[in-house]
Amino acid sequence: MNYHQYYSVDVVNGLGTRCTLFVSGCVHQCRGCYNKSTWRADSGMPFTQKMEDQIIQDLQDTRIRRQGLSLSGGDPLHPANLSSVLKLVQRVKTVCPSKDIWLWTGYQFTELTAEQHKVVSLINVLIDGKFVQELYDPALLWRGSSNQIIHTLR
Repeated sequence: MNYHQYYSVDVVNGLGTRCTLFVSGCVHQCRGCYNKSTWRADSGMPFTQKMEDQIIQDLQDTRIRRQGLSLSGGDPLHPANLSSVLKLVQRVKTVCPSKDIWLWTGYQFTELTAEQHKVVSLINVLIDGKFVQELYDPALLWRGSSNQIIHTLR
């Protein structure tokens, strides 16, 4: 898996102060997307064990308390990302059980594959659906268009 950006402190992508990872790879390629640079799965930088360790370290940092991890992109549920995202989510749940995990995907909850459900079964909040420029609403919290749904899973 590749990623484009990692923010160790983020207050925009989910509730509270968070760590946020923007992964590479998106099959949806929505018109009006603000992250077009993340569409190609081979763009960005390799997601290494060192980067995963940094995320865990940041989540455990007591100087700046993070509520959790946000995964965006690109699309964390892109087939090229599933194994790395699953490994990361499993580790966060094991090592940092009090932290929540938010994930943005262009797939709809009802169309997820069994492999994608393995990831979703471990997260707290799923924001699903493609960005639809005609439904864009800047007043929406944590999503860009009104068709996107915030699913609070646990």
